[in-house]
Amino acid sequence: MDDQLMKEILDQAPDAVIFADKSGLITYWNAAAERVFGHSANAALGQSLDLIIPEAQREAHWRGFDRALAAGETKYWGKALPMRAVRADAETIYVELSFAIVKSGGGEVVGALAFARDITERWTQDREMRRRLRELENAQPAH
Repeated sequence: MDDQLMKEILDQAPDAVIFADKSGLITYWNAAAERVFGHSANAALGQSLDLIIPEAQREAHWRGFDRALAAGETKYWGKALPMRAVRADAETIYVELSFAIVKSGGGEVVGALAFARDITERWTQDREMRRRLRELENAQPAH
């Protein structure tokens, strides 16, 4: 597969595709990432991943990012994790993220790849359902 076809595939992927180099700077941002996070590719490229990470989560994110790059792997490989993210309009959203550490053909770590989809609506519905279930459980008379 040639590089141009690979770029077209990633550009047209239905989920956000983000690649950050070893320093955490965004070097790839597809059209779905534009839709999910509200930043154009031009605005996102060259920026820190802090662009989409809520301030309260940044310290933990960077600890995990640095640990995964040093190890050359992530314990979350193949897992989709729900996480908070922040959009260009400062709105907090929930995304489901999956990660991979990317290595060169020679095995050197070159950065981190993430696939993301907006799950805010599902997250909100699930939270409301849990709240209603607690109310029903609390309303039951004790036996």
